[in-house]
Amino acid sequence: MSVSVDKKTWTDEEFMALPGGRYELVNGDVLDVGNSGMEHGYVASILNILVGGYVLSQKLGVVCDSSTAFAMKTGNKRSPDFSFVSKERLQGVRRLPKGFFQGAPDLAIEVISPSNTFEEIHNKLVEYFENGCRLAWVINPDEQSVLVYRQPQPEQLLKITDTLSGEEVIPGFELPVADLFAELDF
Repeated sequence: MSVSVDKKTWTDEEFMALPGGRYELVNGDVLDVGNSGMEHGYVASILNILVGGYVLSQKLGVVCDSSTAFAMKTGNKRSPDFSFVSKERLQGVRRLPKGFFQGAPDLAIEVISPSNTFEEIHNKLVEYFENGCRLAWVINPDEQSVLVYRQPQPEQLLKITDTLSGEEVIPGFELPVADLFAELDF
C-alpha cells in the first residue's frame, strides 16, 4: 500500500524519520510494508536466533532484522525480513552506518505473508541480485517450504524433510527446514 506523499528524492534522514510503520522506497513511492502476523514474526525470529547465533559465534559478519533497509543502485530502499552481510563487505568498518548499507545483503530472506504478491517478491529478488546479493531464501509457511535462489529465478525447492544450507555465503550453516515450522510443544 502506498503512503500518500508526493514523489521526491528522499534523504536517508527523511526516510528514516517517517512516522510509525515499516516502509520501502520503490521507484519514488513510499510503500508501507506494514505488519505481519504472528506466524511470520515467529519464523523470522527463529531465523534471527539460529542464523544470527551461528553468524555471531563464527564471526562471519552481521545480521539484520526487517526494519533494516538497504540502498539499491536505483535509489530504492529494500527491507528483507532477515539479512546477512559478510565481514568481507564490511572490511574497515568499526561501526555500522546509522543510514543505509549501500547494496543488497549477501543473504536476503523473505518470509511470505498473506499480503505478499508473487510480482512483489520477484521484483525484490531481481533488485537484490542486481545489487550484490549472493543467496536468497523465500520461506512459505503455508506450504512449509523454502525456495532457494542464487539468481532471480528459483533453483531449488526445499520441503519439510530437507536441510537448508548457508552454502559459501554462510559456510558450515545448516538448518533442517522442519525447524522453521515445528509445532508448539509446551
